[in-house]
Amino acid sequence: MATLATYSYLRPSGLTPDDRQLTLQTSGGPSAHPRFFDGFLTTPEPAAVGLLAVAEVARTRYYQPVSPASLDPVVTGGLDRLRFESFSGCCGVYARLDVLPAGLDGRITSHGTTNVDVNPPLRQSLAGLGGNDPMHVAVGPDDLTVTTIDDGPLVERKVPLPTRWLRGFAEAQVITAPFEPRVEVSGAEATAFLRRLPSGSDRSVLWVVPAGRSLRLTSRAVPGAVCLPGAGRLAALRPFLRFATALRAYGPVVRTGSGPVASTWELSTPALRLSLTLSPEPHRGFSGEGAVLAALAGDDVCDDADLVSALLSWDPTIDIGALAAAAGLPVDRVRAALTQLGTAGRVGYDVAEAGYFHRVLPYDGAAAERMNPRLVGARALVDAGCVRIDGELATVRSGEETYRVRWTGAAASCTCPWWGKYRGGRGPCKHALAVRLVTAATAPSEVSV
Repeated sequence: MATLATYSYLRPSGLTPDDRQLTLQTSGGPSAHPRFFDGFLTTPEPAAVGLLAVAEVARTRYYQPVSPASLDPVVTGGLDRLRFESFSGCCGVYARLDVLPAGLDGRITSHGTTNVDVNPPLRQSLAGLGGNDPMHVAVGPDDLTVTTIDDGPLVERKVPLPTRWLRGFAEAQVITAPFEPRVEVSGAEATAFLRRLPSGSDRSVLWVVPAGRSLRLTSRAVPGAVCLPGAGRLAALRPFLRFATALRAYGPVVRTGSGPVASTWELSTPALRLSLTLSPEPHRGFSGEGAVLAALAGDDVCDDADLVSALLSWDPTIDIGALAAAAGLPVDRVRAALTQLGTAGRVGYDVAEAGYFHRVLPYDGAAAERMNPRLVGARALVDAGCVRIDGELATVRSGEETYRVRWTGAAASCTCPWWGKYRGGRGPCKHALAVRLVTAATAPSEVSV
């Protein structure tokens, strides 16, 4: 399913040949063509390589590769930094370039989120940028003059903007929130490690553990390991290696014999962070992980999200404690509200700073639920009176079949084929969600699916 969006730019993005000034044209946001930043990048060549990496991910399908497509990356301007984000065509890789305060010689004149035009001529110009070339960046045009086709060069493209991107942003934010730093090596060790990884369409799931100052690959999960599913999907990091001072990998807690999980791989300099977050397996896109479904199903969470949304600011990271105090809500309810806001693209999560950041994507937040078929199916079951509760057991009639849902503490299981296949690894099934919807009003704390 895709939403047809029109991106309008006053002119193409470009790098002027005389003074090497980069002008990134934007579309949408709080004004017709918002301007976020005007100034120089302190490390122009690494920034150009990082931006090319984010654009390359946006035009790549790592699973079942096809001819390259192009979707314009999302750019967010905060108080002291710029963030460029994209998803791969298969939605299994999330890329982000953070231009940190040390990377900006200028000021952010506005804040907001929009799409940025990275066209083929610009990619070619960025690829030819030399180490001594200064790079001036203007994110957005110099003015907001109305330009028509008759009066000036207005570039319009109708692009299939996948709803999978919105779902992917939401799922990635929820999945990465529990991540912690697991391994860290120097830039030199990072180069050696990435160069010996399988390349191309390799779909094996490997694990990485520290080995002195370097990293070692293993085929099985052990405590402290980081999952590396489809090592070839880290290819976009390789051009950035010559600038990186460190490689860090983030992931959830794993045990011996754990199954595949997502992970984040980050190359950093003092001014930039380039990261790739990989889905648990190469054939799995983030949009289908189901991590947000429980939050979407709660009525209280929706109300809390409305309140928290009104209190969000454009600080580089969101202070959950301050939000909880301002909203008069417990911290756990604020976290759930942020999960809900993530489904509308309102917040993201930065594993390097272990905090949420404010973002506004050009999507209709009310459509978030409609883009999750399992939740739509669960509400239909409830509306049709197909759920019957009997203590810790529930009977759910779905079509010609009847399924049994059981919950014990924070765990839930179902007799349906979905649960039998994924065992909760892709979020709750629609039958467990239906039970949650029915029980939430009377005993919301007793069921977590």
